[in-house]
Amino acid sequence: MSEDFKEKLRRYSEGSLPGEEREEMERELAKMEAYQTYLDELMGAEETPEAENGGSKPRGSGKKPGRPGSDKKIIRRGKWRARIANTFTVLSALLIITVLSSIITSVFYETGTRRENYRDVVSSALAVSRPNTSVQLNSSTHVFFTTDFAGKLVKRIGDEQVTVGDYSLRMLLGRASISQYSWLDERSGNGGVFYYPRAGTPTGTGERWDDEEWGKLEKLPEGTVAEVYLSFDQLFTTDQLLQKFEGRNMEPVWFAADTGPDAMGAEGQVLTTPLGFPYQPIWHADDMIVQEVKETKAGWFGMTGSRSVLSSSPPVESYGSGELREENFMKTLYLMQEYKSITAKVAPFIRLDESVSYLEENGVRLYGAVVTGPVKELLKLREESWISHLRVGETRLWNWRDRNDK
Repeated sequence: MSEDFKEKLRRYSEGSLPGEEREEMERELAKMEAYQTYLDELMGAEETPEAENGGSKPRGSGKKPGRPGSDKKIIRRGKWRARIANTFTVLSALLIITVLSSIITSVFYETGTRRENYRDVVSSALAVSRPNTSVQLNSSTHVFFTTDFAGKLVKRIGDEQVTVGDYSLRMLLGRASISQYSWLDERSGNGGVFYYPRAGTPTGTGERWDDEEWGKLEKLPEGTVAEVYLSFDQLFTTDQLLQKFEGRNMEPVWFAADTGPDAMGAEGQVLTTPLGFPYQPIWHADDMIVQEVKETKAGWFGMTGSRSVLSSSPPVESYGSGELREENFMKTLYLMQEYKSITAKVAPFIRLDESVSYLEENGVRLYGAVVTGPVKELLKLREESWISHLRVGETRLWNWRDRNDK
């Protein structure tokens, strides 16, 4: 604090400052609370009774003294003005930060196909790691660089898509932070439903370890549909397995792929972390075939307009196209590898890199499948020697249309 300013403070306390300088001083006091301590001390000295000065008037007695009570009110008003000004400054800063973060967040997630890529990775990772489970995701962007993906978890039971839970994922600038599954029935989230084939077991001589599960299926009413998890006594290619279901009044909905004993555990043991792909391929944006492009123009010289693209997925044979399905599966895994942080949140239990390396070296071979259909039709699978194990999953009342009627 300069001597010049101290002198002005002293004159202000005596009430000897001219009008303009006094108003300027009051504005300074409102802005700079640091000077208040010194001013309070100075005002205290001015209030000392004249008797303490030997009856003599203090210096500057020729000038009109100030009114301490009035000056204190002015000082208090200055302090409150400063506090209010500081509060408005902070609120303004927060508002500016919020607006800027909203703009940055929107630009980040809307740039190119970033949002759609994230959505694709999340839904793909869930589809390959959760048997017969899929999710249709909606997204909502928030301030401070976050966006949420959320949707219903559904399973194919008979001819209906049945809701079995909810899923949500929060992302912070491209990194997944919070992943949550909420199952209506905890059994829907269990993954231990397959058995890996025993080595050296000839086709047709596999042991039957699941009489209790077959008995459970037998006790279900005839007018019901169910999903069942089938384990095989050997490994099949996709085409080989699809041919086994051709002509049957049931449908496979998910295939469990062999990712090697190291990734899956001991032979003949139950698998708690299956990795596979759905019967309907997981199509990505660059898989779609453009059928038609429409452009409409309006305004002067056609400077404004709109463009729509009609596209469709590649054709797939109902009981074939094994190579196409397997290529689609590998492409999905490569996409998940590209976004490992997201994959690790959605499916933290799979060993992605090891599984991809094994599949690249050995090809896609299947040891299990999820199948759905009428209970009476599923019971016929008990006579098939290539099925070593069965587990009953979800069941529903009749909602089936016979495949022979299609």
